[in-house]
Amino acid sequence: MDAKSIRRTFLEFFQSKQHAIVPSAPLVIKNDPTLMFTNAGMNQFKDYFLGNKAAEDARVADTQKCLRVSGKHNDLEEVGIDTYHHTMFEMLGNWSFGDYFKKEAIEWGWELLTEVYKLPKDRLYVTVFEGDEGDGTELDQEAIDIWKGLIDEDRIIPANKKDNFWEMGETGPCGPCSEIHIDLRNDEERAKVDGLGLVNEDHPLVVEIWNLVFMQFNRKADGSLVSLPNKHIDTGMGFERLCMAIQQKESNYDTDVFQPMIQFLAAKSGKEYGKDEKIDIAIRVISDHIRAISFAIADGQLPSNNKAGYVIRRILRRAVRYGYTFLDFNKPFMYELVDILADQFEETFPEVISQKDFIKKVVMQEEAAFLRTLDKGLAILQKAMDAASDKTIVGKEAFTLYDTFGFPLDLTQLIASENGFSVDTAGFDVAMQEQKDRARAASASEKGDWIDVNDGDSVEFLGYDALESDASILRYREVTEKKKTIIQLVLDQTPFYAESGGQVGDKGILVSGDETIAIFDTKKENDLIIHFANKLPSNPSAPVVAKVDASRRSLTENNHSATHLLHAALQEVLGDHVAQKGSLVNEKHLRFDFSHFQKVEAEEIEKIEKIVNQRIRQNIQLNEQRNVPIEDAKAMGATALFGEKYGDFVRVITFDSDYSVELCGGTHVPATGKIGLFKITAESSVAAGVRRIEAITADAAEEYVDEQITLLQEIKELLKAKDPKKAVADLVEAKAALSKEVEALRNKELQAVKNELASKAVAKDGFNFIAAKVSVANAQGLKQLAYDLKAVVENMFLILAADVDGKPQVAVMIDEELVKAKDLHAGKIVKELAKEIKGGGGGQPFFATAGGKDINGLDAVVEKAQELA
Repeated sequence: MDAKSIRRTFLEFFQSKQHAIVPSAPLVIKNDPTLMFTNAGMNQFKDYFLGNKAAEDARVADTQKCLRVSGKHNDLEEVGIDTYHHTMFEMLGNWSFGDYFKKEAIEWGWELLTEVYKLPKDRLYVTVFEGDEGDGTELDQEAIDIWKGLIDEDRIIPANKKDNFWEMGETGPCGPCSEIHIDLRNDEERAKVDGLGLVNEDHPLVVEIWNLVFMQFNRKADGSLVSLPNKHIDTGMGFERLCMAIQQKESNYDTDVFQPMIQFLAAKSGKEYGKDEKIDIAIRVISDHIRAISFAIADGQLPSNNKAGYVIRRILRRAVRYGYTFLDFNKPFMYELVDILADQFEETFPEVISQKDFIKKVVMQEEAAFLRTLDKGLAILQKAMDAASDKTIVGKEAFTLYDTFGFPLDLTQLIASENGFSVDTAGFDVAMQEQKDRARAASASEKGDWIDVNDGDSVEFLGYDALESDASILRYREVTEKKKTIIQLVLDQTPFYAESGGQVGDKGILVSGDETIAIFDTKKENDLIIHFANKLPSNPSAPVVAKVDASRRSLTENNHSATHLLHAALQEVLGDHVAQKGSLVNEKHLRFDFSHFQKVEAEEIEKIEKIVNQRIRQNIQLNEQRNVPIEDAKAMGATALFGEKYGDFVRVITFDSDYSVELCGGTHVPATGKIGLFKITAESSVAAGVRRIEAITADAAEEYVDEQITLLQEIKELLKAKDPKKAVADLVEAKAALSKEVEALRNKELQAVKNELASKAVAKDGFNFIAAKVSVANAQGLKQLAYDLKAVVENMFLILAADVDGKPQVAVMIDEELVKAKDLHAGKIVKELAKEIKGGGGGQPFFATAGGKDINGLDAVVEKAQELA
């Protein structure tokens, strides 16, 4: 059975058990502060388990894209080294929200594995929760009794809390679980060692394939467990492992999930998979990582230097350096794998094939950029070896290579050993731990339990129609971050818009009697609207009036509606390939990121601005449609964003059905005329294949234009010219001519210094020695002087103590033959001399420089040079 059939069979099986088949949530999480990426199938259903939202279907099943490369679930360093860990993987799952429980979950799981997939029963084992004295929980006898009717009792294994009690996090819904394991060893191995003793022992061929979680408790902040009002089922089965079991392979990478990419890489590199462990690891790393990278980009997360984007960049760079080091790929290659991926997932995850060209371009440009960085890193590593006095590379230097240039420690060690050096691994570990401690301290957060105040579960958002409403506080909690405690409040109904879709959250106040509480932010946690305050009303159970800051909201709406007009104008001017890749909308300005592979030229900017302002002056009325069936919205031509999770019913925002129709949950102007004026202030690149436009509207745009006019007038007055453009051009031309004259004079002066120093070279034991104090205009002049002297003085040993525009520098130049004959190293010599000017430096064996703080030490440098000679 091929992978596509295995996936399809799973979904059809649970569809026959009255489960609604739902689409995968995006890989990148938008409204959950506890996660960057979807790392489990249940993430998109957290609100159901937490009781924040009622489930639309009591039974659902899906295949979910997951990524485990950060935080608690971090498998990155194992990926490729072993044969069963992955960065991105699919999690097949079925859920019950207050409907069926252990009996159905266990019996259906067994039916699917043994009767539908035909996995041999004598290779299967199951684990059950043995209880935990600290939590006051008992052996899961109910699960044992159900399993006894399906499998021999000696294949039922009690297991501890670590392996068989599943928790969402430090707090929240949790419960015992029952895992199904399979022994995939050959018959000879099974005869030697019983698989029973290898369960949960990290054996690569005795592996868990399905985890059945029985959600029945809620973990409180104090660590105690209380029973949930409703019991739920949450199961997760690793698709790649399931394929390995059904296709009777000994590795996930031997299945048809990975083999097309593995064979492509083997053919492209001219190396055979399965012959050399290092080559095999490299091919597995790349085959795995391209999946994570491609799906993240498809879901809107581009490689960058921040947060989730940094994680994706690190994954990509890890793959590139394996290809560079072990497969001899010194040009971009990973982007070619995207075609294979797109074909593989066309039925299940069409977002890859629909954005295939964009993903390929982003990956190719990221590869090319990193290959250039890799060369820089190798140069820095060479410098570190040159500077190492005891053939040991300092741990901090090795960590900089790891953190900044993506060099893993083992790569640095490999290159170092090839050159006869070792690496201070203890120092590396210290630097790594310091970084982890800094990151942990920066993200440390203590959340108290929610305290219920008034009855009610649902939260109604009123902010599309009102900026003020009566409300009741349903619950609140204290959150401490960086030693500061704030209050988070949930209201039964609210006009406050929670940060989402690029639009910032509302600010405002809650009025309770004579008391006024400032709301300084509003955010979503999953789908729950949370209001941030610095204090709690003295009587939390009393009614409140929620008031949004109307002025701030109005300015924000101007900018949000302007992004819709901008998006349409970009497509009109640049082409249909333009798609939104990110945005920020607040009361001050707007920022819009979009797919485009070259700079937006000035004349294009002008056209875009003109179109948007024309649409503003037309005063197009807002057409807002709520609860539109998703298929109807698509038929209307509504623009949907990749990486967003849409329900069956959506909100459609239209400004002229022939111009701008988008799915959007944000707030907008009633008509475009309210925006007033639109002005682009910046255009830049933010990532490979992604441009950014920054703009302002309304009063801010008018002020900007006024400032520019005033500035132009002041320039005219300064230049005393009616045509400031021509006057400035004349000034630039005159400056360039003067610069050439100055440079010529400097070169003439430098040549005079060179000739004087060359004439004073002192012949010593097999070399000509020059040590002198000089003055030069800049560091480049010092370097040029050294190289010019080398060209005219044979077997030269040169030391220059230089006053470089008031700052001390030292340069050491040694003839290459002299370096070999006398085992000299300019880098080490300059390091010693630099002590006299309270500085440091380094360089190559034949040329090195140093800078310092004490210009009065230059004479001492010359004296010390004489001693050295």
